Amino acid sequence: MTKMIIGGAQIGGIQKDETREEVVARMIALMDEAHGKGVKFLVYPEMTLTTFFPRFYVEDRAEFDHWFETQMPNPAVQPLFDKAKEYGMGFTFGYCELTPEGEHFNTSIIVSPEGEIVLTYRKTHLPGHAEFEPERTHQHLEKRYFLPGDTGFGVVKNQDVIMGMAICNDRRWPETWRVLGLQGVQLVTIGYNTPSQNNLSAEEGIERRMYHHELSVCAGAYQNSTYAVAVAKCGMEDGNHMFAGSIIVDPDGFVVAKAEGEGDELIVHEADFAKCDFGKSTVFNFSAHRRIEHYGLIASQTGVKVPE
Repeated sequence: MTKMIIGGAQIGGIQKDETREEVVARMIALMDEAHGKGVKFLVYPEMTLTTFFPRFYVEDRAEFDHWFETQMPNPAVQPLFDKAKEYGMGFTFGYCELTPEGEHFNTSIIVSPEGEIVLTYRKTHLPGHAEFEPERTHQHLEKRYFLPGDTGFGVVKNQDVIMGMAICNDRRWPETWRVLGLQGVQLVTIGYNTPSQNNLSAEEGIERRMYHHELSVCAGAYQNSTYAVAVAKCGMEDGNHMFAGSIIVDPDGFVVAKAEGEGDELIVHEADFAKCDFGKSTVFNFSAHRRIEHYGLIASQTGVKVPE
C-alpha cells in the first residue's frame, strides 16, 4: 500500500473529575467520524485518558498513581480497541503507565487494525523539573512523576507503512527524528500536551510556542522524508491553557492539514507514502551523504563543553 487516509484526533481539555469511560466515549466519537471519512490510521494525543496532572505538586508521588494504567488494554479502554477492530483501523494514543515493577512512564502505543499492540514507546526527553519551584508561573513536574523512557526509538511495519512514535518534547530534539529516519520511517506520530505559556518567560506565549512546535515537526519530517502527525490535547484544562495546532505534515515539510479550534476535532489527509522515497534517495540519502566519523559528540556527550 502506498496511499492511506490518516487522521489526527485532537482532544479538548480533560478535567480532573472526568472518568476514563467519559474520555473513551469522546475518543470513540472521533473514531466514528474518522471511519466515515475513510481513515485507516488514527492518532490521538499524549496522556489521552487523563488530565495533565504534572502541573500539580504532591509530596508523596504515590498519591497520583490513580492517573496511571496498570494494564493495556483495560476494561475502560477496551471499547476503543473493539471499535477500531470493527472498523479495521489502526491507531495510536498516549497514556501514563505503571509497570508491575512499580516504574512510571509516559507511554504511547501503536495498535494494529486487528486490535493488537504492535509497538510501545516510552517518552525519552522529559521536560520540566522534579521539585516545586515557586518562581514558575505554573509547575511542570514530569521529572517528578515519570522515569525517562527505556524503549529507545523503535519502528514497526504496520498496515504496510513503517511507523514510529515520539511524545511531546521529543519533537524538539533532532536526535529523535534521525534515529527514526535511520530505520526508514514513513510516518511519525506525536502526541502532545503543551502549555501555552513558558512558565519562566513572560515573552514566550502561545504565538511563539506554536511557531516552535510547527518548526520542529516540519523540519523533522523534511530532514527525514517522512509524514508526521502531531496531535494536541488542548484548550482549558483544570484552569490551565494548552495550545492546539494539531497538524499533519508531508515528507517535504509542508503542513497539509491543521486543526481550526481547541476542542475535540478531527483532521485528515490522504498520505501517499511513495513520496517518502524521493527525499530518502536524493537530498537525504543517508548512505550516500552522512559522515558519521564526525558525529561522535552526539552520542558521547550530553551538556555543552566549550573548547579551551
